[in-house]
Amino acid sequence: MVKVVMYSTGVCPYCVRAEQMLVRKGVTDMEKIRVDLDPTRLAEMREKTGRRTVPQIYIGETHVGGFDDLAALDHAGRLDALLSA
Repeated sequence: MVKVVMYSTGVCPYCVRAEQMLVRKGVTDMEKIRVDLDPTRLAEMREKTGRRTVPQIYIGETHVGGFDDLAALDHAGRLDALLSA
């Protein structure tokens, strides 16, 4: 299974839901980057993704987007393949 990186904050319910979904899918290698604790990481997230909201999720080298994007991938049946790539 590929590595997952998730930019998040400590008070984001969508971050919690995204993490729960990924754990249910069997993800064991997840790096959580708390952008609320480090402004340089927030700037990094904005630069890399062009987005201002969390979560921002990478599966391997693929930028998935936020929780809604992750859920849409799962609903379309494409998340499992991306996780096992």
